[in-house]
Amino acid sequence: MYLQTSRVFVLCFALLATSRAGVVHAQPTPPIPPAKAELFRDTKRGDAMLAAYFRNETRQLADNCLAGIKTHEDWTAQRVEAKRQLQEMLGLEPWPERTPLQPVITGRIEHDLFTVEKLQFQSRPGMYVTGNLYLPKQVTEKLPAILYVCGHSKQVVEGVSYGNKSGYQHHGAWFARNGYVCLTIDTIQLGELQGFHHGTHNLNEWWWNARGYTPAGVEAWNGMRAIDYLQSRPEVDPERIGVTGRSGGGAYSWWIAALDERVKAAVPVAGITDLENHVVDGCVEGHCDCMYFVNTYRWDFAEVAALIAPRPLLISNTDKDGIFPLEGVVRVHEKARRIYQLYGAGKQLGLQITEGPHLDTQELHIHAFRWFNRFLKNDPTSQVEMTAVKFFEPKQLRVFEELPKDEITTKIQESFTTVAPAPTTPESPSDWATKRDTLLSQLRSKVFGGWPEETTATPESLNLQGILNVARDGVQLTSWDFTSEHDVTLRLYLAHRAGLSVNDLDLVVLNSLDDEGWAKWLGTMQVAFSTDFTADLAQTVTKATPEDWESEKKMYASQKWGMAWIAPRGVGPTAFDQTSKKQIHNRRRYQLLGQTLEGMQVWDIRRAVQALRLGMNGSKKPLWLQGERRQTGLVLYASLFEPDIARLDLWYLPKSHQPAGPDFLNVLRVLDIPEAVALAAERSKVRLYEHEPQGWEFPQAVAGKLGWDAKQIQVRVIKPEGK
Repeated sequence: MYLQTSRVFVLCFALLATSRAGVVHAQPTPPIPPAKAELFRDTKRGDAMLAAYFRNETRQLADNCLAGIKTHEDWTAQRVEAKRQLQEMLGLEPWPERTPLQPVITGRIEHDLFTVEKLQFQSRPGMYVTGNLYLPKQVTEKLPAILYVCGHSKQVVEGVSYGNKSGYQHHGAWFARNGYVCLTIDTIQLGELQGFHHGTHNLNEWWWNARGYTPAGVEAWNGMRAIDYLQSRPEVDPERIGVTGRSGGGAYSWWIAALDERVKAAVPVAGITDLENHVVDGCVEGHCDCMYFVNTYRWDFAEVAALIAPRPLLISNTDKDGIFPLEGVVRVHEKARRIYQLYGAGKQLGLQITEGPHLDTQELHIHAFRWFNRFLKNDPTSQVEMTAVKFFEPKQLRVFEELPKDEITTKIQESFTTVAPAPTTPESPSDWATKRDTLLSQLRSKVFGGWPEETTATPESLNLQGILNVARDGVQLTSWDFTSEHDVTLRLYLAHRAGLSVNDLDLVVLNSLDDEGWAKWLGTMQVAFSTDFTADLAQTVTKATPEDWESEKKMYASQKWGMAWIAPRGVGPTAFDQTSKKQIHNRRRYQLLGQTLEGMQVWDIRRAVQALRLGMNGSKKPLWLQGERRQTGLVLYASLFEPDIARLDLWYLPKSHQPAGPDFLNVLRVLDIPEAVALAAERSKVRLYEHEPQGWEFPQAVAGKLGWDAKQIQVRVIKPEGK
């Protein structure tokens, strides 16, 4: 059935969005009571709901962190898989090939007490890493070595970046003056080659999530390859290598030490705290993407510390650090200490807190130096007799006079992670069945792993409550509240011709609304129903005319259709703070919990489908889902996990998750949108409304190869307005 009878009708119908399946509900309820109306007058409702949600999700992950580890055997049984999970969450599974480093020393600086070699190597072909290698003046035996990974220190003069290694040079110089080899390497964000750490932080490159990409993985890999280089040096004892760094470098120290057993001692400085600080207390707003792994397996950060046990680890921080608060640092230490104690290695774990803010203070240096002397030189009583000072101007430490033309460092986000190969047309139904089952399983575990546990939908599990049931101007309007998951209460609406029961309907269309769709829908409904849910309508910013309502009303008069609407979390009544900064960082909070906002909106659509079927007394009438703009992708993926969706109407569905498709974790490591359309088309009729027909050849080829009905998937070309 083709629903376009006029352009006005197309627009009206296209605003409808999404729903899900269920069973059984009670009789219609009286009109909305005043107390319920007040719920929608509170403009802070969305923020309050979101804060409660983040608080409870964070507590759940914190409670689960290492909770099942009671004995040393428990941990050793899980440790290998935990390390693999971290490798995957940093975008390093499979491990990149350890290609030749091709190191080049571009210059030397001779100081009275040490030598600095200006060095570059390639951690992957074209992935240049610039660094300074600090060597004691006299080397008569193999020495312990330190990899120093830099925090954020912008060292740019007249448009030339000298790398953050020049900002942290005092550490390398101190180590070399005290009998260590020290390699200090630039990061991609503030190195001589200017890459990016801020894809989701302020560049709106949300497709980083879809690729499972985080610059933390690049920094971890560069650090591991730097250890490869250190071990190749004749001056270095390969069994005595430590890693340290501050702020961003503190975070990279964690990743490197957790993944690389060659690190024999670690001192991450001001580089870690727990999820409570990041998510609930808002520290995420002070950090770029390099501070986080893609939290597919929903860890709290103490699990990273556990992976370093029983090797010597000093957790170092100041007591007034606003972005690594003391309370969270102590909680990480407390959980890590339990794992060290299981090894009988409590003395290998230290917690050092000095006074001060988030600064590279001398007090922090002293304890780090003594820790390495203790565990890499077997000198527990050494005294620090000189301070770490800077000797050079940044320009003196520059590695490249001219940047290499074959570099990929500045665009490494486009290729660092391994994504799913382009799909191929299945050879047979059995081939397709195997592929389909694998893809759905991977989507559920790798992409939507932050969804709640699947349970049978009942009125009790959904907390389904009838809110409104009135007839106006020949149209019946019913609404229900339901609980999508803890702390997330949403409202579902259903309209159809007055005088018809749900059993009289030919079909029901569930529409998932974005902010624009919600405002337009409210404006239209205001014409007839303003006295019934005035509180909802007070939010609308789009004024409708009687003609808009007449077009809507004619549809109900001429067809036995039910139209349902859901605004997922963050839209309409549950919209949270609309300032750009808050929008961005609330989305990043979801990421830290192993979710995305849009991934959880897919869950809301699923629950709306379930609530709708329950509210319709378990009616088996055909159920369609419809979406427009960004809601199209959410509707598509929701349909893959709910039974008996008869049809999808998707208006201008993006053809890929990169650069502008739905924001889901890891999805491009599983599939892209055309393959998801093929999965949906096996279950439901799919109608794609597009300006151009190209881009959907794969699902059409699958349908043809497997002999599906010719009407199972159709692309309908809609001319842009004015053409």
